[in-house]
Amino acid sequence: MPETDAAPARTGPCFITTPIYYVNDRPHIGHAYTSLAADVLARWRRLEGREVFFLTGTDEHGQKVEKAARDAGMNPQAFTDQVSQHFRDLTATMGLSNDDFIRTTEERHKEACTALWDELVRRGEIYLGHYEGWYAVRDEAFYGPDELVERDGVKYAPSGAPVEWVREPSYFFRLSAWADRLLKLYDDEPDFILPASRRNEVMAFVKSGLGDLSISRTSFSWGVKVPGDPAHVMYVWLDALTNYITAAGYPADPEAFAKWWPAEIHFVGKDIVRFHAIYWPAFLMAAGIAPPKRVFAHGWWTNEGQKISKSLGNVIDPVRLVEESGLDPVRYFLLREVPFGQDGDFSRAALIGRTNGELANALGNLANRTLSLIQRNCEATLPAPAARAPGDAALGALVDALPAVVGAHLDRQDFHLALEAVMAAARDANGYITVEAPWALKKTDPARMEAVLRHLHDALRVFATVLQPFLPDTMEALLDQLGVPPEARTLAALSTPLPGGLTLPPPSPLFRKIEAAA
Repeated sequence: MPETDAAPARTGPCFITTPIYYVNDRPHIGHAYTSLAADVLARWRRLEGREVFFLTGTDEHGQKVEKAARDAGMNPQAFTDQVSQHFRDLTATMGLSNDDFIRTTEERHKEACTALWDELVRRGEIYLGHYEGWYAVRDEAFYGPDELVERDGVKYAPSGAPVEWVREPSYFFRLSAWADRLLKLYDDEPDFILPASRRNEVMAFVKSGLGDLSISRTSFSWGVKVPGDPAHVMYVWLDALTNYITAAGYPADPEAFAKWWPAEIHFVGKDIVRFHAIYWPAFLMAAGIAPPKRVFAHGWWTNEGQKISKSLGNVIDPVRLVEESGLDPVRYFLLREVPFGQDGDFSRAALIGRTNGELANALGNLANRTLSLIQRNCEATLPAPAARAPGDAALGALVDALPAVVGAHLDRQDFHLALEAVMAAARDANGYITVEAPWALKKTDPARMEAVLRHLHDALRVFATVLQPFLPDTMEALLDQLGVPPEARTLAALSTPLPGGLTLPPPSPLFRKIEAAA
């Protein structure tokens, strides 16, 4: 089992977020990936019996959106209404269990931005000046000259976005004053930023020196107006990051805010970790608000070994992927294939291998064999709970420990290890059924046959319970076939055995194998 000394306590309300997605284009596989990770953790926390608030949404302000709307021949609000709906639709496509979907064009969010701005002003953290520097419209960010590279007379940011020289009046946040306090936060909370590689990257950036941060613009108008100075709109990242506390109840509902904040975890892509791990905690601490407990920055996907880009035409559409392969196999593959936090490569062959080899063969066949044997040999009735014989001990110990093992991995966002633990137990259960051969025990030792089938049924119940966050639809079907009532599908309920004598429905296949393209 992994070290869990720094894992969050498994009690009390839990607030989990995705980033809010920028509405300058349609959703792609990266958006689905981040949202899926948040959904799995939210579902797991609910299985633990915790009250969960799971938030996602869209980031709809800024120069880039204003330009995209103009290019589409639409006004910004109509444009963001249209594109935001694509992301809302994605929550249904991916089977997300989010409790709220926030848009930064909502009035509640504008009120929260204004309240946060006013508090920062009250505390002396904002001042008016002039800014000049290299600005990337695509990133909505300024960069220092030492961060730029030049090609063919054009300067580019580390992200590859072209930059332009900008000089305009601007309000500034005193970010430079927060460097030491940020470093103390990282030292005091070593798991505040995960994985460790991103923590090291952020700490190196802060140690290199922080300047004050420009937090308003006057060269465009699509954004939240600065209180008392409407010629300025708020810097898009101050606006966007505030969404998390908006949804949690700031400032309108202090009781809700006290319940949900600080967030247990913000899931983000590695390209925006600086904003979430430097600017965001600094804004919050400067306003007298606690920072979130963790920022986890995951990696990027390639497609069959190639970098994903619109110009190459290899963007992975999550809607089409689900249509082709099924929702639960896609959910499983994305979190099984690659350690969360590292870059990974999407390949159809790997998706087929995981679906057919692990889901259909290892788990699906085990369920079908076990339940079919109960149908034929036990009159479709669940055998009574049985004591463990020596031959049952190894599998029993593995199954007993599995919920805690999976939970420990998920506390560290090691999704692939959680799934490997379940699959390892399923492989052991397949070995167990082969060795014990309950089909042969029907004639020689029917009591032992019933005990073996009961142990297999108990194992399948545990597998199905802990896999619900990853495979919600399929595991609901398996729990139905196992005769587990809806109120007994939590982790706590696993301690209460199902009574013998339950009539079980005829089993049906859980997964369809995916055929490789000719």
